[in-house]
Amino acid sequence: MSNATIGGAPNSVDSIQSSYTAQVQRRRLYGGLTLLIFVLLMVSGFNVADGRNAGGFWEGLHQVGDYPTDVLSEAWEKRAELPALIAKYFPALIETINIAAVSTVIGAIGGLLLSLLGTRGLAKWPRLIPLFRRISDIMRAVPEIVIALVLIFVLGGGPVPAMIAIAIHTAGALGKLFSEVAENADLKPVEGLVSTGATWSQRMLLGVLPQVAPNYVSYGLLRFEINIRASAILGFVGAGGLGYELRNAMAWGPGRFDEAAAIFILLFGTIVFFDQVSSHYRNRLTEGQGQ
Repeated sequence: MSNATIGGAPNSVDSIQSSYTAQVQRRRLYGGLTLLIFVLLMVSGFNVADGRNAGGFWEGLHQVGDYPTDVLSEAWEKRAELPALIAKYFPALIETINIAAVSTVIGAIGGLLLSLLGTRGLAKWPRLIPLFRRISDIMRAVPEIVIALVLIFVLGGGPVPAMIAIAIHTAGALGKLFSEVAENADLKPVEGLVSTGATWSQRMLLGVLPQVAPNYVSYGLLRFEINIRASAILGFVGAGGLGYELRNAMAWGPGRFDEAAAIFILLFGTIVFFDQVSSHYRNRLTEGQGQ
């Protein structure tokens, strides 16, 4: 019995090794086929896009740096006017920040409700958890620009459609993030409040929110950074703010490139500033750094 076992050991090792080698080769084959399919799709997609663009990609490739060069050269020639232009467009920047701030607050409130109503163990109506989760999925699945275009058609141009569009998308995105945080909350304080006869809102306010508040605020600040960029982008479709002024400056072409440069400086400086500030406070909330 011992000899058979010893004699069969090499065969067993060889079998395991050959099986492992075959599995590795199969995995490499699948990986190579996946890469080949991806390359074929990219090439075919590019050819279709280039054909619909009348084959203009290769013809215009050498001109890709012309526009930035023209903007920078004109801005440098009129550099003495940049401070005045920055002051001119500062109210539009304030409007962009206001759009982002209001939409973040409204979206965070909506995301808070969706997260608490869609989290197992915390939901007020457990049977409706799938419904609230699907609502959150739909709200974050539709891009802000699509919602803004529909609202602009209904309400007209201005900051209100942009604010509503960003708030809807923010509520869906934060609802998902908040729900993941709430799922890890300790339920013992909630059970203690249940024993005292506390209502659902009291249980959430006193038993859950103190645990999850640092992460909630951290995600809210992160979303505020994203919404500043989103509000500037929505300005290109007539939603007001700094993006609207940037579209006008770029549409006029040479002669107003200095205005486009001033707007770029404002937008870039604002994004960097709020990125650093929110990163500092997010680190303090989640990791206790910077105290």
